[in-house]
Amino acid sequence: MANTDVWGTVHAERGALASDLEGLDDAGWATTSLCREWSVRDVVAHLTATAKITGATFLPKILAAGFSLSKMQAADIARERGSSPADALKRFRAEVNSTKHPPAPIDSWLGELLVHAEDIRRPLGISHAYPTEALGRAADFYKRSNLVIGGKRRVAGLSLRATDTEWRSGDGPEVVGPMLSLLMAMTGRAAATDDLSGDGVAALRSRP
Repeated sequence: MANTDVWGTVHAERGALASDLEGLDDAGWATTSLCREWSVRDVVAHLTATAKITGATFLPKILAAGFSLSKMQAADIARERGSSPADALKRFRAEVNSTKHPPAPIDSWLGELLVHAEDIRRPLGISHAYPTEALGRAADFYKRSNLVIGGKRRVAGLSLRATDTEWRSGDGPEVVGPMLSLLMAMTGRAAATDDLSGDGVAALRSRP
């Protein structure tokens, strides 16, 4: 998947998520996401904020937050939540085709969108067919990187194998399951380990 295709996928997946959230009631927007400290509305606001940041704006923002990523994210979420859920969705829709991003590899933004979209959809009971190639590319990034998410550390010494595609990685006790669930588990979403099997699942589940 070329980098230009990555952005095409990001734009399509943002649009699909926005469509899935149309008509969601207030209780749905207040539902706790798989990012347990954030509601569905908070995650949408976070995705909106990320799509507005550039390399030039990131440094002043992180400086203003005292070099605390969590504080910067909290301030961004408070702003992009808007005055209502409808306003939050409107703000997100306005950034669907954005290619702006903080300074990091392009695959990190593909992975962030896929994972956060599922952080939203799973608690709401919304199913979605994510592009298989995009899931594999995001998993390949996270297995090699400890940037923010700690995926490399989390899957160290384990063998991962998808049951719905040809993707596999690593050596050691095996973890087997759907590609999406493997991606979610390697990014710390404990709920996804319920979809997995194999001798390595307990170890993966125990790693925060």
